[in-house]
Amino acid sequence: MTDHAALEEIASGLAMSVSLLRRRLRQRPVEGVDGMPTVPELSALVRLDRFGPATNADLAKAEQISPQAMSATLGGLERRGLIGRTGDPADGRRILLAITDHGKQMIAAKRAVRTEQLAAALTQLDADEIATLRAAVPALERLAAHL
Repeated sequence: MTDHAALEEIASGLAMSVSLLRRRLRQRPVEGVDGMPTVPELSALVRLDRFGPATNADLAKAEQISPQAMSATLGGLERRGLIGRTGDPADGRRILLAITDHGKQMIAAKRAVRTEQLAAALTQLDADEIATLRAAVPALERLAAHL
């Protein structure tokens, strides 16, 4: 078992590295994907894709923003046909928002571009670094599940 100080050092390094990687990816243009959502829109869209239909209030709570701000975000997505509204089968008074096929295609296109950008960057690493990253992927996924 690794001591607490060593775990804190690893945690700090991971947080800084992942943050830098994420920031650098956000700074790169997503070529070939028209009408790319803003960061808040993309966050809501991905949440709907991963977890299924939700109410405005549920999304606002999950994203830690006000329901009014979430309404504005969702309005932009709805106008572009990336999400749609449907009645809640369990409670006809509630409106659920769900990702559309167009929204799913947008996310898939963005992921494909980001994957290609990362793959191109990986060509700059040596074989040992690539092997280390390959081995780290399952551990990073398990780590994320515990947060």
